[in-house]
Amino acid sequence: MTAAAFPRRPSLPAAWWGMVMLICSETVLFACMIATYFYFRFRSPIWPQGGVSPPELISTLVPALCLATTSVPMQLAAFAARAGRLAWTRLYVVAALIVQCGYLGFEIRDYNNQQNAVDITHNAYTSIYFTLLGADHGHVVIGALFSFWLLWKLSKGLNRYRTNATLAIAWYWHFANLATLAVVGTLLSARV
Repeated sequence: MTAAAFPRRPSLPAAWWGMVMLICSETVLFACMIATYFYFRFRSPIWPQGGVSPPELISTLVPALCLATTSVPMQLAAFAARAGRLAWTRLYVVAALIVQCGYLGFEIRDYNNQQNAVDITHNAYTSIYFTLLGADHGHVVIGALFSFWLLWKLSKGLNRYRTNATLAIAWYWHFANLATLAVVGTLLSARV
């Protein structure tokens, strides 16, 4: 398949608009949760409350940075799909998915261990901490499901629909990675 197979359209595809709307609504959700975190933080004389330790710097930051790197292969997948390069599109999506699933495996285990150590209803800090982290992990799970779905669709070849889906899912991963960095930055602010 050549790049001429999928020429640019005069208007943006519906997949693009749909993903933009999803990203905008999810951005508002995360902004509200982050604002709640800082509201609690600035209203509390001690933060984190109740003798709870702030998150570890390295074990929190390194996985988030690894996840953020998956924006590169996802964007390359979108470029490869636009150029009609099916094998490269699949390869880039698989490369990103391996890192994304590794991140999920590590984070789910860590999240479970943290919940076993501290009750989510212990105080305002633990409540917003686990809510933010859980919402972020949920978005990464959704992104991984999108990537698996995309690979399934790409097993049937490339067409305009699958090219647009690749672009939309790449945009979702850009959002999910930025959201993860925002959440991690917010949670690590308790260390200051």
